[in-house]
Amino acid sequence: MEGISEATSNGQQTSSAQSKVITCKAAVVWAPGESFILEDVEVEPPHKMEVRIKILFASICHTDLSAWKGENELQRAFPRILGHEAAGVVESVGEGVEDMKEGDHVVPIFNGECGDCAYCHSEKTNLCNKFRVNPFKSVMVGDGRTRFSVVDRRNGERRPVYHFLNTSTFAEYTVVDFACVVKINPEAPLDKMCLLSCGISTGLGAAWNTADVTKGSSVAIFGLGAVGLAVAEGARLRGASQIIGVDINPDKFAKGREMGITDFVNPKECSKPANEGWGFTVVLGIHLSPRLLPLHPMELFDGRRIIGCVFGDFKGKSELPNIVDKCMKGEININLDGFITHELPFAEINKAFQLLDEGISLRCLLHL
Repeated sequence: MEGISEATSNGQQTSSAQSKVITCKAAVVWAPGESFILEDVEVEPPHKMEVRIKILFASICHTDLSAWKGENELQRAFPRILGHEAAGVVESVGEGVEDMKEGDHVVPIFNGECGDCAYCHSEKTNLCNKFRVNPFKSVMVGDGRTRFSVVDRRNGERRPVYHFLNTSTFAEYTVVDFACVVKINPEAPLDKMCLLSCGISTGLGAAWNTADVTKGSSVAIFGLGAVGLAVAEGARLRGASQIIGVDINPDKFAKGREMGITDFVNPKECSKPANEGWGFTVVLGIHLSPRLLPLHPMELFDGRRIIGCVFGDFKGKSELPNIVDKCMKGEININLDGFITHELPFAEINKAFQLLDEGISLRCLLHL
């Protein structure tokens, strides 16, 4: 049926593949803290400037865990499909999408890049005016609707299922805005590339772009989860002479040493605060709300600087393909395998969340 076109209700032409609703499995969370349920979800075709992706691999980020628990402001609409680290292939594209086609290998990104707005043209930010990460967004930009729906088992009624962080990757198929999906080298292993959707890119970019770590630098990393270890990886690749890992869980030190950390500090065992000293601080991640940083302005007048960083200050669509190509050519030796501590089938997503919640896994790779 490929290549056959039919008229839509507004008179535009679309391929027959694009005109069909897909029914697939998705891990739906109906309320914070409730177990994920694999539901038969209907996924609409991509609308104008949208892409429908067949997800092949997904991994679980701590932001997914926090949202699932309802610990922050990300969870405001239910039912919902979480997930924002994944890799797959393009199933179909909507009207106007010219940089991707069916079969392309892609990774979705939660922080989009339209390429046309003043923000995207600026070298000072990677936050797109229209498609930047928005924790409160739960529908598509085009028409303010969701592309997912499911039958409520309690009353048999069909209900909308809401989106998450521009991506919703805990589903066999998802629909994303064109600005939130990156075409990559088809030779790159998709199981590893899904890590670049969020955590690894965030950590690497924080070291390379935001902090601009140079050879011989000393770097301290507070928190040795996947993002923290990705910062260590970035610092190692830049030639930092000392990489200090700070964490209250000493069990993380062995993995940290494997990832290039040279020294370790457990704040519980220190006689003075571990944060004393001057330097440049980069803040990463989504933090619990409404907690605030206990910061006095005068602390910034003693040789200290602080800045926030989203997605490692990478412009996703412009820069990630080049990172992938350099990895494939051996020009950048990122230890992606070191971050994947567990692999499970998609049906065992609840177990995967438990592993992360208990601090056992860094990244659990789900095979869809």
